[in-house]
Formats: sequence, C-alpha cells, structure tokens
Amino acid sequence: MPRPGISELSAFVAIAQHRSFSAAARAMGVTPSALSHAMRALEARLQTRLFTRTTRSMALTDAGELLLRRVAPAIRDLEEAVDEVTSAQQRPSGSIRINCSENGARPLIEHVLPNFLETYPDIDVEFVSDTRLVDIVAGGFDAGIRVLEDVPKDMIAVRFGPEMRFAAVASPTYIGRHGMPQNPNDLLSHRCIRFRFESGALFRWDLEHLGRRVSLDVDGPMTLGNLNLMVWAALAGIGIAWVPESLVSELVTAGLLIHVLPGLGPSFGEWCLYYPANRHTPPALHLFANAVREWSARQRLADH
Repeated sequence: MPRPGISELSAFVAIAQHRSFSAAARAMGVTPSALSHAMRALEARLQTRLFTRTTRSMALTDAGELLLRRVAPAIRDLEEAVDEVTSAQQRPSGSIRINCSENGARPLIEHVLPNFLETYPDIDVEFVSDTRLVDIVAGGFDAGIRVLEDVPKDMIAVRFGPEMRFAAVASPTYIGRHGMPQNPNDLLSHRCIRFRFESGALFRWDLEHLGRRVSLDVDGPMTLGNLNLMVWAALAGIGIAWVPESLVSELVTAGLLIHVLPGLGPSFGEWCLYYPANRHTPPALHLFANAVREWSARQRLADH
C-alpha cells in the first residue's frame, strides 16, 4: 500500500484543526474541492474513514483522532525546521499558533503584539480562543495561555500580568430592583448569569468568605459561553455576572457596574504563556516568549 505523502497529511491536520474544509482551504491557499479530493484519496489509501461529515458539522472518527495525535506534532516539527532554516538566512519569519482563553490573550494583544509584529513583520501570530483545557501538543499548537494553576508541570511557563481574580458585578438598575446581597449565600436567591464550558459543565462560583472558600451552584435566567457576553448581559440589568475583575474594572470605575460582595474573589494565580520544555522551541516562538518576558519585567518594575 503506497504511503500517504506530506501534502496529504498536512491537509488532514489543517482540516482537523479548523474542523472545516473551507477554513482549512483558506489557511492553506487552496480550494475546498482540492482538499476534499485529497482527503478522499487519503482515506482510500488508509482504508478507513477519518471524518464523520453531515450537512452542518464535521468531526473526527476514532481513527482520525489517533492519526491527528501522532501526525500533528510531526508536521509541526517539519514546519519549524523549514522556518528555522529560513530565519537563519534572512530576517525572522514563521508562524505561532496559540491556544488561549479570551481573557488571557487580551493583555498580550494590547501590550505585546503591536510592537512585536512591527519588529518582526514576517512572523504571523494566531490565537485560538477555547474554554477547554486542551493538550497543546496534540492539538498542533505552539503554545498556550492559561492561569498558572492550569499549566501542566512539564511546560515552560512565562508569567505575565497581575493575578487573575473574579468578581460578581451587576448594574445599578438590577441592584435597585433586587437589592444588594449581604453574604455569598444570598447569591442563591438572586438572578445570576451563568457560564457554560464547551464541555457542557457549568462554572461554579468560588468565593472566599470568613477565611473559607465557598463554592456556589447559582441559578438564573441566562447561561452563556462567552465572558464578554456575560458583561453585556450584566450591563443590560439581566442579573449578576461572575467574571474576571480585569474585564470590568473600567466599567465599575465609570459607575456602569457595581461590585457585589467586593473582595471575595479568590486569586487563581498569574497568567502564563506556556510551551513544551522537552521540544525544540521554534525561533518565532522563542522571540515572542522573550517579548512577553521583557514586557512582564517592565510591568513588575513599574508596580514597585
């Protein structure tokens, strides 16, 4: 049986990561029909189905999941080798693909990326926002951004930004109608805006009260999977939202939102850019990690 070629395997990885033929085709600069033809040929060569397709969605089969776990890191290594040789001959180039939470990426987009991309115009940076904690190596990512307590122990972690804390906030209109909670248990009788992970699990509200951590399974009229939408729902007076403090600090200062039970949100540690310690770091990622370190060091000096 003829072995699959690099181009077919690269196309498979792109489709699996984007979960879309059209999105993968745009990323690779080819037509969707060309990718579809390549996948039919690959499945015929392997004599197995790699994707389950419907008119509305596409998912990997068990065989596809296995192939992705083994092939994605190898394809990435080949791309990094080409990038490294290219960078050695001319100015730094390459791509950096980062899995992140939306809130964790924001400080780097605001404070690091503008100067970094101007300094290195041939480096492309892609952020993939995800509420799940994924295996960045198996997923074909170069790095991830999570709070320190969620970073795997075998990763290099570059800390940045202040500690991440959550806060319960509501609009003045909501507080005027429903009153101000006086203790964490009062939240159980309020209209709360809940967050659901992509896994389907609901995010519990963990607060620190009288030296103890209180974990609440709140109830309410609205459940969302996006933190910014939760803030907008709180601004609209729908209920109380439990969101990162950094996301609402300016709105609280402006009087558009009110801290409910201020100071009870526990710390989840600093944000971290992290990447594998046991793999060769591609030049583009090495430069980006150094840019994050330098910005973080400047921030710490400014805070003292």
